[in-house]
Amino acid sequence: MEALLEFTHKIGAVEFPILMFLLKAFLVLFIIISIVLFVYDRYIQREDQLLINYPLIGRLRYIFYALRDPMRQYFGDEKFYDSFDKVKWVYNAAEGKPVYTSFSPSQPIKNTKFGIKNANIVLDSDEVQKDFSVTFGRGLKHPFTTRSIFGRSAMSDGAISPEGTRAFAKGAYIGGFPINTGEGSLTSNFLYTHKFTRECKFFETFEGTFFAKSVYIVVKYMINHALAQKVYKHLVVYSQAPDSYLFDKEELVFYRVNWNAEFEAFPKEVPDDIPDIIFQMGSGLYGVRDQDKNFSKQRYQKTMSFCRMTEIKIAQGAKQTGGKLLATKVSPEIAYYRGVEPYKDLFSPNQFPFAHTIEELFTFIGYLKSLSNKPVGIKIVVSSQEDFEVYVKLIQKNIEDKTQNYPDFITIDGKEGGSGAAPLEMMLNVGMGIVEALELADKTLHEYGVREQVKLIASEKVLTPDDAVILFAMGADYVAIARAFMMSAGCIRARECSGANGRDCPVGLATQNKRKRASFLVEKKAHNIANYHAQLVHGVRSLLAIIGLKNIEHLDKSHLMFKR
Repeated sequence: MEALLEFTHKIGAVEFPILMFLLKAFLVLFIIISIVLFVYDRYIQREDQLLINYPLIGRLRYIFYALRDPMRQYFGDEKFYDSFDKVKWVYNAAEGKPVYTSFSPSQPIKNTKFGIKNANIVLDSDEVQKDFSVTFGRGLKHPFTTRSIFGRSAMSDGAISPEGTRAFAKGAYIGGFPINTGEGSLTSNFLYTHKFTRECKFFETFEGTFFAKSVYIVVKYMINHALAQKVYKHLVVYSQAPDSYLFDKEELVFYRVNWNAEFEAFPKEVPDDIPDIIFQMGSGLYGVRDQDKNFSKQRYQKTMSFCRMTEIKIAQGAKQTGGKLLATKVSPEIAYYRGVEPYKDLFSPNQFPFAHTIEELFTFIGYLKSLSNKPVGIKIVVSSQEDFEVYVKLIQKNIEDKTQNYPDFITIDGKEGGSGAAPLEMMLNVGMGIVEALELADKTLHEYGVREQVKLIASEKVLTPDDAVILFAMGADYVAIARAFMMSAGCIRARECSGANGRDCPVGLATQNKRKRASFLVEKKAHNIANYHAQLVHGVRSLLAIIGLKNIEHLDKSHLMFKR
């Protein structure tokens, strides 16, 4: 104690004069700023009445308000999902940690409408099917058979950082599940796992001189690979969109897809070293349009050289308007991918250009099938039996007429479908919830005798295996997940995805801010993403075992309980 008293007595007297000077300077500066703010709030500004009445102290309100969203997950109850335990399950699954819970959930799960029936005689998990696959476009020249009943839902390169897209692409490749491009087009980042070879004529490349390569090697061994690549890129890549290039560490070559290359240069079969990619076509036609912004047949065919099927986005639960990308996220790279001007707000049209009528939309679907010989589907939000029957009646008619003018699958997004930027008034109250919509769609397709030809993809607020099992029981053939995959990639739900108000995603996942992106760990997060998918599949298999089913195709509504 005496030594401690002696130490504190000496602080500022002899041993720490610089520290004491800095503390005193900080205190003086703080007092000066406080006085200036007090005078400004009380006597000068006339825009905020709270600050007039409570100068200085009133500013704490805005500080706490700014911290509300990013800090709510630590100090507030879980309001959006059933329980924080579900959120924690995703993070633990991604990190490869045990996903078991002791005693009981930390927060009661009160909102779920459905329970899952257990069988009198249950199965062991190893008795349940190992192969979870879904076939889309049966009867087409190139149908798509997935290796999983789960996939990453549509998230555009642009809404997601280049590093985030690369992590998702590699995670999907490792995990063996499909990945949807989102309406921002197929970019080189989705081909992150594709092995670069000099024989690939569809790549445009930059390669350094002997001097530049020597600089790279020296910086790599003296400091680290990330800085070496940055320096090397600065020396080598002469482009207005340098971050649109991938880097081959062995050949020391920067490369990206050259969409101007001849069609014959593109692969005739989808390369086996990339994930299964679902191309989403939005109303902006990004990635499949010419310089006049019209649909390009050849560009679409080039894109489909890498993709398994096409999803036309007609509507999404969180936004019935077109996709939104604020100017802060329209970097030169994103502008290059989409053929737009950088640093300007990018709002897609509300209406898909080939969907003025359902008949016109289905004719366009048939046209796309003729160009790719691969499945084509639509993404919609269901609002009523009558509206959905319009689709189904035309599907039935075109099948009877033996045409291909109908969707091979329908992706249904529930009214709580997520988005990085959407009008609040459309986020929760437009369309049906996913369970009701799935039940309606499945029943209607069966009634018109076309259920075998049309698969159903469900997308809305799925975190854990029990969430998914309920959707499969209600009629889903395949479940597309966005939020939970984001969380598995490191998302902390700070709700700064849009880039509005001068704030960016703090982990570098949903931002184009180069400083934030630089910290994103692509390789680590790729494995976390794959881990989450593996745990999800394992959980579904375990649930099927206690339901008493060997095959998920036998799962239906009879295996659920309505809790109310």
